[in-house]
Amino acid sequence: MELLGIWAYSMATVRSQATKEEVRMDGKWLQSSIARRLFLTRLGAGVGVVGAAAAGAPAAMAQAPADAAFRPARHGQDDWYDKIPGVHRFVFDAASANGMAWTLQFASNFYTANVDAYGLKDSDLAVVIIARHKATPFAYNDAMWAKYSKQLSDQTEFTDPKTKLPPTVNPYTAEDSTLQQAGKMNALIKKGAQFAVCGMSTRGISGRIAKANGLETDAVFKEISANLIPNTHMVPAGILAVNRAQEHGYTFTYAD
Repeated sequence: MELLGIWAYSMATVRSQATKEEVRMDGKWLQSSIARRLFLTRLGAGVGVVGAAAAGAPAAMAQAPADAAFRPARHGQDDWYDKIPGVHRFVFDAASANGMAWTLQFASNFYTANVDAYGLKDSDLAVVIIARHKATPFAYNDAMWAKYSKQLSDQTEFTDPKTKLPPTVNPYTAEDSTLQQAGKMNALIKKGAQFAVCGMSTRGISGRIAKANGLETDAVFKEISANLIPNTHMVPAGILAVNRAQEHGYTFTYAD
């Protein structure tokens, strides 16, 4: 009996020590587990921040161009657009005989409405009329129409409404013309309207005139360039003037 009691006591002591050891081990495992979880949590948060920044970078880069205002290049030969005085700018584009007729009417209306309704002066309005394609010859003076009436009539597809023959004067500058817009071109010139004449079209017209009359294209081009209506600017191409005028702040309209 005495030996049995000693054995029981010894087993109880061993179990107690084992239990304490397990508690100590369990405590260390728990601490280690918590530490690992904390590390992984912090690592995940860091990766999330880096990932968000990386994902946001392309979007920010994509938005950068949209935030920067477009500024067109400036060229010395286009400075005349800014030299026309006026607090309002308008460019009218004409590419046919009928288009020129409507352009002259609309430009006249623009002047009249601003003067009558706003109390502005003609000099407050910057107006550019583009004569290109089949409307180009309407920016040539009477001398060119008298000398090359057949070729200019063919280019514009325009004949005198009364005689049905090629005009021998510029039909839109002639005060006694039977056209509804007769005299309006001269009136607009007096108000300060400027004309941009298509150089590309004029070069083509010069070639046809030269071929029909046994002349040199360059000589005809030079002659026409020296015989334009007042307030004109020979531009490389009429369509280029459409672009440049708008880049210089002119509101655009097309008449057909």
